[in-house]
Amino acid sequence: MLYKQVVHMAKKEIITEETVRKVAAVSRLNLTEKEEKKFRKDLNEILSAFSELDKIKTKEKPSFQPIEVKDITRKDEKEQCLTHDDAFANAKHKERGFFKGPKVN
Repeated sequence: MLYKQVVHMAKKEIITEETVRKVAAVSRLNLTEKEEKKFRKDLNEILSAFSELDKIKTKEKPSFQPIEVKDITRKDEKEQCLTHDDAFANAKHKERGFFKGPKVN
């Protein structure tokens, strides 16, 4: 029953073809027109399902952790740093005293 409601709600489209194309481009995916339409439909259905969940009234505060997280950080303590030579000892890609990474456009 809920699935039928979600499919009906998907008529109100939040994700456009342009959005799918932009996400695909950023993700470096070459999608066909058929795939773009499928992803658009699927993503709109997913968002519609989440909007149904948003309507549910709960007393609990929303949480992304099923188990309470405590003491996840440690105290900062001063330690001996690596020397420049030690830091670069196993680096294959280095140039003029710096780590060399891929070119970013």
